[in-house]
Amino acid sequence: MRDLKRDLSETEKIVMKLRRKRQNRKSKFQGTKINPSRLHKSQIKFFILVLPMLIVTSLPLIFIFSHAFKPLDQLYAYPPKIFASRLTLDNFQNLFTLASQTGVPFSRYLFNSLLVSALVIGFTLILGSLAAFAFSFLNFKGKKTLFLINQIAIIIVPVAIAVPRFIVMNALGVTNTLFAHVVPLIAMPVGVFLMKQFMDQVPIELYEASKIDGATNFQIYLKIVMPLIKPALATVMILSFQNAWNNVQTSNLYVNDEAIKTLPYYFQALTIGTNAIAAQGMAAAASLIIFVPNVVLFIVLQNSVMNTMAHSGIK
Repeated sequence: MRDLKRDLSETEKIVMKLRRKRQNRKSKFQGTKINPSRLHKSQIKFFILVLPMLIVTSLPLIFIFSHAFKPLDQLYAYPPKIFASRLTLDNFQNLFTLASQTGVPFSRYLFNSLLVSALVIGFTLILGSLAAFAFSFLNFKGKKTLFLINQIAIIIVPVAIAVPRFIVMNALGVTNTLFAHVVPLIAMPVGVFLMKQFMDQVPIELYEASKIDGATNFQIYLKIVMPLIKPALATVMILSFQNAWNNVQTSNLYVNDEAIKTLPYYFQALTIGTNAIAAQGMAAAASLIIFVPNVVLFIVLQNSVMNTMAHSGIK
């Protein structure tokens, strides 16, 4: 009996030793994976490399924030200074004072931008995810050719197709309507690519087992695939929001009615039609107002963005 207890005690020690080794191995992995959930000492070498690059890349962001609060005399200082010696809200006050004097209220442009951004995000996620699902799981004639066309479309600059896009928009009858801001932006080739790469990580056996159980393609898409690609959906949401929120081209090319134009166009028109010296400060304030929602959305969803970039190149 004593020998049995001794053997049991030795076995427990071995098990505990193996558990400690496994925990140490797991914590080491936490420090080296792409988006770790906690800090580990093995990450220090990465911080040493990344910190100088972080300082350099953050300077434009700091300049945007500082520039919006600079007084006029420091806006034209040479050489330009990143940090303002004195902060002021005059640029924002001048911007909103000028905005209150226009025929269409500021709130109307803001509402248009929010509505257009929501519609673009919704249509982009739905259409893009359906296309990605077809490319990943379905077999049909011309599949490789269509995906190749999607890849080529990524490198096409929107300005290069402005004329044919206007012809299509005019033929559809959506010019000078709110949908003139939506239709040109709902096709996002890079979003289809990211979602397809993420869907390629879903085991094909899961799809086949669902088909055997009697699930339709739409049920598999909605209940199985979509919950598994949430990081990719979040990334595409950020990209589509940036396309819609920062877009000025649709207001310039497809819309004549001032009441259905968007906020970026409104700020651009305000700063162009005023005194050049005062316009510099108002342009800085307007740029910050347009820029902040992009940063906030990225900070909220940055974990999903990191996971998407980590998986988008994995086969």
